[in-house]
Formats: sequence, C-alpha cells, structure tokens
Amino acid sequence: MRRLLEMTGIAKSFGGVPVLTDVSLTLEAGEVLALLGANGAGKSTLVRILSGALQRDGGSIFLDGEPVAFDRPEDAIRAGLRLLPQEISVLPALSVAENIFMGDLPMARGRLLPRVDRTRMRAEARRLLTELGLEVDPDRLVGSLSAPERRIVEIARALAGHARVLVLDEPTAALTESEIRRLFRVIATLRAQSVGIIYISHYLDEVFAVSDSIAVLRDGRNAGRFATREASHEAVVLAMLGVRMEGLYPPVIGSSGEEICSVERLGLRGGQGELSFQIRAGEMLGMFGLIGSGIEMVGRALYGALGPIPGASMRLKGAPYRPIDPRTAQARGIGFVAAERKEEGIIPDLSLRENITLPFLSRYRDGLALSRERQRADVKHWIERLDIRTRSGEQPIRLLSGGNQQKACLARWLIGGMHLLILEEPTRGVDVGARREIYAALRTLVARGLGVLVISADAEEIAGLVDRVLVLARGRLAGEFAHGVTAAQLLDAASPAVGAA
Repeated sequence: MRRLLEMTGIAKSFGGVPVLTDVSLTLEAGEVLALLGANGAGKSTLVRILSGALQRDGGSIFLDGEPVAFDRPEDAIRAGLRLLPQEISVLPALSVAENIFMGDLPMARGRLLPRVDRTRMRAEARRLLTELGLEVDPDRLVGSLSAPERRIVEIARALAGHARVLVLDEPTAALTESEIRRLFRVIATLRAQSVGIIYISHYLDEVFAVSDSIAVLRDGRNAGRFATREASHEAVVLAMLGVRMEGLYPPVIGSSGEEICSVERLGLRGGQGELSFQIRAGEMLGMFGLIGSGIEMVGRALYGALGPIPGASMRLKGAPYRPIDPRTAQARGIGFVAAERKEEGIIPDLSLRENITLPFLSRYRDGLALSRERQRADVKHWIERLDIRTRSGEQPIRLLSGGNQQKACLARWLIGGMHLLILEEPTRGVDVGARREIYAALRTLVARGLGVLVISADAEEIAGLVDRVLVLARGRLAGEFAHGVTAAQLLDAASPAVGAA
C-alpha cells in the first residue's frame, strides 16, 4: 500500500492550554482508518487542522510524501482532502448534478460568453453516481432525496474534485440499518479506488465492521493504534477511556416500587398491533426494536406528541391519563428527551440556563419578571449533580459537547420534578466516555424512585443498561426479557421470519 497521508508531531494549544501534544497519524491509499476518542480527546481539533480550518502550532503534514500547509479549507480541497461533517451540506433547491459540480461547473464555448455545459455535467454526474451505486436522475432536486442519497451526492462532489482523502464525521447519524449498509458499500467502492478514508464514529460496532485500522486519541495524545481484525472492543475502550468496557454500564439493582404508568391497547403502525405494559417507580424499562418496528411511536404517544390515541387506556400514578398534548403530559409529571437533540431538544443560541428552565418558566416569575437568581441556583445544582462541563450556566448550549448537551436535556426535566422520564436514543452522537456518565446519572436517578423509559435501536445499550426489556417487531410485542439478556437475543427477537405474526 502507498502512504497517502502522514501527520507527525502535531501540537495545538488554546489560551496556553495544550489540546494536542505530539500527535501522529498515518493513512494508506485505500485504507479506512477509524479515528476514535472521548469528548475532548482532540479528534475535532486534529481534523480541523487537517482540513485547513485551524493552524497547527507544531508538527508536519505530508500528502503523498510531499509537505503541505493548508492556510484555509480551500487549500485542503484543492490538494484533494475533503471533510464531510455530520450535517450533510447540500443545497436542496439545486439539482443533483448542480450540487456535485458546485463551484466547478463544466463550461462550454458560447456565441458570446462561456455557458454551462449541462450535457457534460449530467453525463459526468451520472457516471460518478453509478460508480457509487446510486441510480438517480442528475436533474432531480436534491431536496427530494433521502439522507443517505444526499450523503452519496456529497461524496460524488468530493470525487468530482479529485479527492484523495475523505474525512467522514459521524456519517451514519440518524440512518437506518439498511441505509448504513448502503453507505458501507459506497465506502468499499471508494477503498477500491484507492481513496483514503478517516472514519469518525461513536459506534464501535460500525467501526469494527467498516475499518481496516483504528487510531485512538486520549487527552490530546496518541493512545493506541490497532489493526481492526486483531483488535477487541475491550482493548479499544481501554485505550479511549483508561477503563475496561465492563465499566461502561452501572450495576442494575433491580428494586422497583409502586406502579407509575400503565398502558393498555396502545395501537402502533396503523393498527397492525397493540401494546400493553407498565412502568414502576425505581425501574428503567427498555423498549427495543428495529427502525419501523413501532418503537419510534411509543414515547411520543405517552408524551402527547401524537395527540389522543383512539382505543388506548392509560393510567398515571393511579389516575386515568389521556395524553392530549405535551403540555398535559408535563403537568402530569412526564418528561421527554427526543432522539434528534439538535432539532427537537435544544435551542442552540440560548444559554444553558435558558435551555434547562425553558419548560418551567412560570416557576421563576416574580410578578412580570423572571427571577434569574432562582434559575441560576437550580441550574447550578444540576450542573454539579450531572457533571455538565461548562464555563457557566450562561454559556450558549451550542458550544457544549454532544454529551453535555444531552445531560442538559436530562436536567431540564429533573428540575421539573418528573415522575416518568422518556428517553429516545439517549446516547446518539455521544462518545463512550459521556455515555458512561449519562448511564451512571440515570441509574442514580432510578435508584431514587424515578421511572425511566429508554427507547433505543442500539441492542448493546439496551442489554447493558435497563432492568427489563420489551422488544417490538412490526408493531407488536415480540418478547420480554429481564436484565442479563444479550444483544444477540434482542436482535433475534426483533427480526422474526418473514410472514411471522
């Protein structure tokens, strides 16, 4: 294999505080290198230096053996290095072909002035997309494509610019399993074309499925390099955190109290199935299923986000409960943390204090004014309790890491004194270190009597975290398991044979 990229002795400090210290990284042509590390490990800083968005304080970068210095992202792009961030950056109102050749449209000679050669642009776009396994009309608007199709268009744009190195940052966020497999097929195509790929993900299963090598950063330093085929999950987690994987999930005590919530005949997936279950105080109930199984409806139905559910019967703290809307649910002591944190969980430009107290502003009113002093006191309490890493409660929440934003979403409902907390995909987009902290916080809250419903398509998370698991398949209950069930058993229960009831 050919050494495509080499970074040696990379150093970077902010305000005199070292963020990267003597970091090295190598990438061969046609290699998929997973770059892993907990929040604050230095991954983002290293990638921003590589892409020209930050200047290094020390060290060297070589591309195909030649020293390079990128003063801005445009320099890196011209050299054949493209960063594809987690948020897909396409223009929905333009066509597929226009997105692929944006900034470098093929031109033809016109009678008076050069014109865009749309025939050549369509043909080249179709060729690139076919190579990546996507058959779509180049004139189709990108806004009509699915998320993975938009990602493929983004990759085609990079190839049109003769990219030699692609950095994929959390490329599978919010994708279904079939969409992830499709993306992996595209990555295999890129590997065959000798494109080098740096793959950043919080999902170890994905990393082991798609990568050739794994590089780990911890506290701004190299912490390990592994050949994926020879590595284990435990060894990689140990390099990332300094603790073994069995320390990821806190012990399950298994002591529950009175019934908090009972649900009877909750209809899922257009009437294809009905679900009945109970949640007790001091219990963490897991709801597991594949995409489309119906799990995505359960929490929202309980929270009133779907409006009244015909035929369903619910009780909350022993009294009848009809989930009309979220405001009703909040008043009855139900909190809800959505899977899509950035779209539904936070208001990025507001402060941490404002985000946490937003649903309960009436509690902080002194006449017509808000008592910021009481807000700050409550928020400070939960910042300390949940170990939210922030300069202060006045810091804009968008500047916090994903894990700390998720802790803030939890704190919002704990301030409200909820009886039942519903969590959708509680650690999506959160690194392993922050996941461990969130799990520990949840277990502490459950031990104090809170009822928690965890809804997740992550089989390992559900198997390791909760007291009891309900598995859904095609809108029906497919199994119930106690703590100790394996991820493989959950996946088996969630994937009944075609034609099964």
